[in-house]
Amino acid sequence: MSAERPADLPYGDAEEAAAEAARGGAGDVPMVDETVSADASAERPDFAARPGQLDLPREAVEDAPGSAGHPETNPLRTDRWLVALDIDGTVLHEDGSISDGVIGQIARLTGLGHEVMLATGRSVAATLPVLDLLGITPTYVVCSNGAITLQRDPDAPLGYRREIVETFNPGAVLTQIRSHLENGHYAVEDADGYFRYTGEFPNAPANIGGEAVTFDELLDVEATRVVVISPGHDMDDFLTIVETMGLHRVSYSVGWTAWLDIAPDGVNKSTALERVRQLLGIRSSQVLVAGDGRNDIEMLTWAAVDGRAVAMGQAPDDVKAVASEVTSSLDDDGLAEALATLV
Repeated sequence: MSAERPADLPYGDAEEAAAEAARGGAGDVPMVDETVSADASAERPDFAARPGQLDLPREAVEDAPGSAGHPETNPLRTDRWLVALDIDGTVLHEDGSISDGVIGQIARLTGLGHEVMLATGRSVAATLPVLDLLGITPTYVVCSNGAITLQRDPDAPLGYRREIVETFNPGAVLTQIRSHLENGHYAVEDADGYFRYTGEFPNAPANIGGEAVTFDELLDVEATRVVVISPGHDMDDFLTIVETMGLHRVSYSVGWTAWLDIAPDGVNKSTALERVRQLLGIRSSQVLVAGDGRNDIEMLTWAAVDGRAVAMGQAPDDVKAVASEVTSSLDDDGLAEALATLV
């Protein structure tokens, strides 16, 4: 039997968002949570998640300053691996299930003392239930494509606190994009996980965990991420438009659909994971990451330098191109196949 995510656990990556829209969306509750924003010039760790995700009440995930302690994990194993996994399309099937093979391999690796964690585009609240499904409690979790890094804290209500949150002012980039996509739909997620949006998104507006506003009201929100969708464009057209925008001073990734995620400059999964690797004292040659989407490109590129960068078999060609190896597809249990090679 495969593990399944709760029925109300919403999507995390762009391709999953499209699937969620086709299924009619999921009911969500907004997360209202104070955060600590890192200075834009400081060392960067991460990125952001997607509208309509399940979110948690204010007290669910505590915040902590960046000076908080970082407990060593598995101190007796000096050769442990850092295994960082994308969720949607890598760990999780479209129907929310996880194969027995993946669950078994993750249990085996954690039992051997390796550090198995998640690095995802999902919000905090949409990520924590996946940890429960996998039966793991890693020291760190990277959410929102790197904009949020959680640290394990047994005293926090759900066992994790927000260690670092990166924000930026989206006004300039939103104005620039709108000049190219006048009919696009826009959303801004703030540091509390609250969404303000224009147009329509894959979940019913009443369930998006935010409010519909005018475009001008988006311009001054301190954002962890901006989401832009353009339903009138196919993927090739959308990629061409994005390339002509000349986006600067932000990080961005394009999904499998006409969906654009924008984050603080220099923030992505790889920057968060490099920080985590250093904090845990794990050698760069002892890193394995696995992913399937374009928001995994930086993470795969980073890991491929000294470690192992595994692209899923169904990944787009540009994702496979930066990986050091390609495993079988999600449907053929490619992640379990790759994890089985670690000892």
